[in-house]
Amino acid sequence: MIRVAIDVSPLVQTRAGTARYLKGLLRQLRERDDVEVRARSFGRNDRLSTLARDSVWYPLVLGREREADVLHCPTYRGPLRATRPLVVTVHDLAVFRHPDAFNRWTRTYSPKLVPRVLGAAARVIAVSEFTRRELVELLHVPEEKIRVVPNAVDDEFTSDGPAAAGDYVLAVGTLEPRKNLTRLVEAAQRSDVELRIVGARGWGGVEVGGNGVRWLGEVSDSELARLYRGALCVAYPSLYEGFGIPVLEAMACGVPVVTTRGTAMEEVADGAAVLVDTRDPAEIAAGIERAAAERDRLVPRGLERARAFRWGAVATATVAVYRQAVS
Repeated sequence: MIRVAIDVSPLVQTRAGTARYLKGLLRQLRERDDVEVRARSFGRNDRLSTLARDSVWYPLVLGREREADVLHCPTYRGPLRATRPLVVTVHDLAVFRHPDAFNRWTRTYSPKLVPRVLGAAARVIAVSEFTRRELVELLHVPEEKIRVVPNAVDDEFTSDGPAAAGDYVLAVGTLEPRKNLTRLVEAAQRSDVELRIVGARGWGGVEVGGNGVRWLGEVSDSELARLYRGALCVAYPSLYEGFGIPVLEAMACGVPVVTTRGTAMEEVADGAAVLVDTRDPAEIAAGIERAAAERDRLVPRGLERARAFRWGAVATATVAVYRQAVS
């Protein structure tokens, strides 16, 4: 039995990709008889808690863990030194590639502390080969410390079930500059299709709505699956991601996907999506039209690809990383 202390603070901060990763992993770890999970958390989803977590709890307090064999931080927020072997999951290095797409605190915090957190880690989990390469290139993390453990898709996202009505393109993502929604809106208007957007309000002054665009805010997973199934296609034109869980969810729901060429999403899709230069609204529009036209080819490929990503396999691979860290 290995005892693992896991930082679950991201669950109070977001419902996006990091929270999906953490919920899926925790669910599987708690069903195993070779792991004992001990949750660690601090604060709420407010500005004061964020500042206290980042400036005090993560760097100075969390690393004092003594009741577990290994400490797992599911983001690169973590201690600068730890009394137990530290495992850190890195989802992306977007703040290093596109700092202008983040708020001032994140731009200031990350370059100063993230390299030190990764330096303190016994093992670093990258959610894709793309992210592994970024860790080596940008932050010079030794390759021997990195293990690639991809994300997965929840069982709720399947092609069986109710589908939303209407002819629309669906986008999923927080309203922030990196998600590239402004160009997607222009592309949808060029294609003369309704665009529905699911995601929390973010930062950077991104506003969507009107002129054939409907912002639906945050929705339940069951409603999101219903929206996926009913869409003509799912457009995920993010400028940078370390994985891109909506691409996987959409494919699992039997929907064609349009996403960004040359990123982690290309790795996730592995030939099962239409890839475009998402800095060009005209190319996004052409991609939307192609995805709808090639539905019969893309959907079976997407379903097959999505079946390769399961949380049980993620948990097994993660436990192996824990054991490497403590050995």
